[in-house]
Amino acid sequence: MSLRNQLVTVFGGSGFIGRYVVQKLAREGARVRVAIRRPDEGLFLKPMGSVGQIDIVQANIRMPRSVQQAVQGSDVVINCVGILYERGAQKFSAVQARGAEVIALCAKEAGVRKMVHVSAIGANARSSSNYARTKAAGEAGVHRHMPQATIIRPSVVFGQEDDFFNRFASMAALAPVLPLVDGGHTKLQPVYVVDVASAILRAVQDDAAAGQTYQLGGPKVYSMKEILQLTLAAIHKKRLLLPVPGFALKPLAFALEMQPLFAPPITRDQIELLKSDNVVSEGAKGLKDLGVDQPTPVEGNIDSYLYRYRRGGGKFEPRFS
Repeated sequence: MSLRNQLVTVFGGSGFIGRYVVQKLAREGARVRVAIRRPDEGLFLKPMGSVGQIDIVQANIRMPRSVQQAVQGSDVVINCVGILYERGAQKFSAVQARGAEVIALCAKEAGVRKMVHVSAIGANARSSSNYARTKAAGEAGVHRHMPQATIIRPSVVFGQEDDFFNRFASMAALAPVLPLVDGGHTKLQPVYVVDVASAILRAVQDDAAAGQTYQLGGPKVYSMKEILQLTLAAIHKKRLLLPVPGFALKPLAFALEMQPLFAPPITRDQIELLKSDNVVSEGAKGLKDLGVDQPTPVEGNIDSYLYRYRRGGGKFEPRFS
């Protein structure tokens, strides 16, 4: 399917994954409508396309009327909205469950032909994590109204603006000790944000992706302990990695959630998430099925943005193969 002059509405287009999706859509010649709560925060996206190619509109997925207006006339709808912690009216149930269903319902009513919904590998209706349960509820809501929608389930996503390696690096820059929740044995399969965006683009273009679910993971599986060791190596720091039972961390996580000044470095719900591995299931469709044959590794790539956490800002020395 050619996207030239097709109208693609991207919810959450100014977010971490969404901005890369918008860039790729613009390069394919699509007309891109970015639907976000605060349009002024998406103005940086406009130079990614030619004059008038990228339009920024106001839409709040908690308010169905604004979603209806955003999807009108769209050929494709992509939902990249997700949150890592709750604050104010931004609740998991409102954003990741009900919000996803509202987008799908409005897309159906507007006659949208294709929809791609970004979920997560950890989506599980029976999980002890509210994040994982609402991701699963969001998938179910999307399928109720748009059974032909493509579901994209990435593992943890890394890249320059990520809230994963950057979070651990910022913690290590200040704290002499980093906690290993329940020993740091949880398995993760970090996937590069550009690879995720490429997979989403292919899901839009390939009619065979309709109604399919894809799990996206990078080329290597790591334990949480190995993730922290990679982070410390990238920022040239040594820190004590201290195994701590998850239940013992929850009081601290609760206190961090209650403060209003900054994003909590860890929450009680994230501790629950770490009870389960976050890797691609055996036999699941993945990146290769969406045209990404050589997923980007973590090693040699996180250095390109974590170097700023080194003493004095450090120096980035690019590696060439």
